[in-house]
Amino acid sequence: MSRRVAVTGLGAISPVGNDVETMWENMVNGVCGIDEITAFDTSDLKVHIAGTVKNFQPELYFEKREAKKLDIYCRYALAAAQQAVDDSGILGHIDEKRFGVYIGAGIGGLNTFVENVVGFERGGPRKVSPFFIPMMIGNIATGNAAIRFGAKGVTLSVMSACATGTNSIGEAFHAVKDGYADAVIAGGAEAVVSRLTIAGFQNMKALSTCPDPKTASRPFDKDRNGFVMGEGAGVLILEEYEHAKARGAKIYAEFCGYGNTCDAHHVTAPDPEGDGLAEAIKIAFAEANVPEDAQIYINAHGTSTHLNDLTETVAIKKALGSRAYDASISSTKSMTGHMLGATGAIEAIAAVKALEKGVIPPTINLDEPDEGLDLDYTPKTAKKRDVDVAVSTNLGFGGHDACVVFKKISD
Repeated sequence: MSRRVAVTGLGAISPVGNDVETMWENMVNGVCGIDEITAFDTSDLKVHIAGTVKNFQPELYFEKREAKKLDIYCRYALAAAQQAVDDSGILGHIDEKRFGVYIGAGIGGLNTFVENVVGFERGGPRKVSPFFIPMMIGNIATGNAAIRFGAKGVTLSVMSACATGTNSIGEAFHAVKDGYADAVIAGGAEAVVSRLTIAGFQNMKALSTCPDPKTASRPFDKDRNGFVMGEGAGVLILEEYEHAKARGAKIYAEFCGYGNTCDAHHVTAPDPEGDGLAEAIKIAFAEANVPEDAQIYINAHGTSTHLNDLTETVAIKKALGSRAYDASISSTKSMTGHMLGATGAIEAIAAVKALEKGVIPPTINLDEPDEGLDLDYTPKTAKKRDVDVAVSTNLGFGGHDACVVFKKISD
């Protein structure tokens, strides 16, 4: 069985907006959501900036008692899921046994873990919360979303580092396409901006040490020197096309292809030859049956690290050949920072919006591309361009490569 898959709902919590429309408007206008960290003392750290969520209002989504039992990553996930479910209007129009949830996290409830470890070391077992385990585990956003929305069908929590969001929606796409579900709440979430994670990433020399938060994330630029941590959540409702059409749902785009490979090269560094990502792109394009003359937009992983941006450019060229030079490419991480497990879902939403609106969001801070980076990365400002296909690519520690492909809807 092979069925068409529609995107019928979107939800986002991000450093540049706590709903999809605000996020998209800020992306198009090149607004940077990266700022000085104020939630904790960074005086003994080399890095003092991050793309944090601002002005999040949990009371819009939770009772106070409920919120206290949720790690912040799970709050973000459920808020984005609520937005997407409301946007889709699917509740009341779906068999609960045919309704699934695939929400991943690259790390999960780290803040809860750290708080309870500190409590345990200072005061022993009595200082460990009875909610420690269900708040900390990485699958709990999926579990809580299934409970909230009565989804009793296929349910999975993907964890593949920074490819998590893309793998989550890709696996959900196949679940709907292959007939295991009629609709899936799919996405990724992360909230691990903390002293511990900043120290860990800075000590492996992955983070930008640029002191200016507004120019620190500069994908593809010759002066880039590392990524900026971000946080948030992105969720899409993926629904069987005929099911969506029959209930009169708004359809943003058709989800058409998904590629999933591994470099099998190194625990943190991508394979500089780019073969794994190139293969993931080829697989996704073949499944989506992308025409040779298609107008293409790629929301790149574009982390602002030396190795990633070069590798990704090599991979795109290998996968698309001469078509790579005609594609519009950008990295919205230049504005959001790297949202880890959430990043693939947020960037898939950006790809869907670019397809819907005919606007390519920019790569801000791109003053001069580095040597070998000779594609169209949409520097500094957005541009109008009607594209037929919108693509999102992501890579994760461990060598994970993922690519998803969306098309404009057509009967």
